[in-house]
Amino acid sequence: MRRLLVILAAVGPVLSLSGIAAEAQTTATPRTPWGAPDLGGIWDYRSLTPLARQDMHRGQPVLSEEQAEAYVRNLQDARARFAPPFQRAFVDRGADVVADRRSSLIIDPPTGRYPPPVLGATARARASIGSYADQPFATYAQLNLLDRCIGTIGFPLVPGPYNNNVQIFQTPALVAILAESMHFVRIIPLDGLPRSGLPQFSGDGRGHWEDDTLVVESANFDGELAMLGVEPERLVERFTRMGDTLHYEFTVTDPQMWATPWTALVPMTRSQAPLFEYACHEGNVSLTHMLETARALDPSSPGPR
Repeated sequence: MRRLLVILAAVGPVLSLSGIAAEAQTTATPRTPWGAPDLGGIWDYRSLTPLARQDMHRGQPVLSEEQAEAYVRNLQDARARFAPPFQRAFVDRGADVVADRRSSLIIDPPTGRYPPPVLGATARARASIGSYADQPFATYAQLNLLDRCIGTIGFPLVPGPYNNNVQIFQTPALVAILAESMHFVRIIPLDGLPRSGLPQFSGDGRGHWEDDTLVVESANFDGELAMLGVEPERLVERFTRMGDTLHYEFTVTDPQMWATPWTALVPMTRSQAPLFEYACHEGNVSLTHMLETARALDPSSPGPR
């Protein structure tokens, strides 16, 4: 709890820290029958706040009310004018920025932006870009697991185009986190046993409590799960419940990509809506079409042209 308040204080004096502190002190944290903070339930983390601070807000950690309203209005106008009808039908990024009006979800470095990349980082990121990347890909060999509906875009929990919901289950011995996106489930032991050392799809995660904060440390990723376009060497997540808000903080350490670690803070609100099925495979013909086209364009491939 103290760590969270110190980080928020560093963002800027405009934040309502007194309100956050009062909430932490006066709102009793719900408890499980065995006495742990109750993180269970469905949490919604939709937000229009970008992960990294945009150029227009350089040097400004917190937006004024007018700036936040203008930012949201511009996004909504652009979506209405340029987004195709199918995107307007199912894309749900939320309707507002985070409550404290931070200009980025990244809180460290203080610039609100990624640390400087290391030599070779761009090439590494491009190696697993898939068809969801902003930049075009050159060959079908670059299609990644997301193109095959395998994996998740909910780990770590960063607001995206849709399915910004997660459900948490608890027992005294473990925590399970179900991301609505692709229904990806992570099971995190709390038993204090050492790591296996074996590379795993979602890493070898271990959790423990620091006061009322659940800390999850994950390492030993097998290289198949592309998170944030790359896969970190180490991911540390912190879950702190304050009333009906769950403060989710994560720190990415990846010396092959960034010169220093970086940290983001994503607020989540308790939701009464259910999780929906993410049936990615049903009607997924895009990958088939891409492979058929690549084969037709490849003069060395067998079959009709």
